[in-house]
Amino acid sequence: MIKVLIIEDEAPAFRRLQKIIDDLNLDIEIIDVIDSVEDSVKWLNNHERPDLIFMDIQLSDGLSFEIFDRVKITKPVIFTTAFDDYMLKAFKVNSIDYLLKPIKIEDLRQSINKYYELHTARNNASHTVDISDLVKQIRLGEGNYKSRFLVKLRDKLVSVEVDNIACFRTHLGVVQMVTKQNKKYIMDSPLDEIMLQLDPSKFFRANRQYIVNFHAIEATHKYHKGKLLVELKPRAEEAIVISAEKSSEFKRWLGD
Repeated sequence: MIKVLIIEDEAPAFRRLQKIIDDLNLDIEIIDVIDSVEDSVKWLNNHERPDLIFMDIQLSDGLSFEIFDRVKITKPVIFTTAFDDYMLKAFKVNSIDYLLKPIKIEDLRQSINKYYELHTARNNASHTVDISDLVKQIRLGEGNYKSRFLVKLRDKLVSVEVDNIACFRTHLGVVQMVTKQNKKYIMDSPLDEIMLQLDPSKFFRANRQYIVNFHAIEATHKYHKGKLLVELKPRAEEAIVISAEKSSEFKRWLGD
């Protein structure tokens, strides 16, 4: 029996995955379903690790890659995503696989077969899987970050250099770019997609509402119960709070 953890924030996607597993009559037990980065970290720190993890890349509070910064995962992972990107080729090596949504039954069958092959090899070679370096490589995108964004300003198109961006924010359901001159431009993409295009040494996903530029941070203050308060220049319209769970990661990023 394969004990499986599913990390997925879309109920229809989970139900589809569950149905395909049932239709294939696989010897799989789904032990839990988690829908966020924070809850996944808590679960993995407090439970025995499953045999296999299905992990959506885009979760309700950020990218699932953040989980690997806070928990060491040595079990095989099958990533699921709606975005077909050249970087995903890397998932096909070193015990990693990926499935494009909507998941097809034959693709899932092949992924499970790959798991069995890996499981046999691991038992014979007595080694564990360390996918941290691979995840880091995928996150970095081999250095192909955006150097500028093309944005709309009424009937004009404006090119904004990445170094001139103070932050990206979500406000009333609208994603905005905020420059160091406090100019605001509406973006067509959600913060999760934007973060994938940014150099993670320069930009940090502070919370669900904000991505901040290192060079726009004026100060960082201790806040309530282990949280941190980030002060930007120009000053943000609302408080930018780093959760207690994410504060250590943020401090490491500041000192990198």
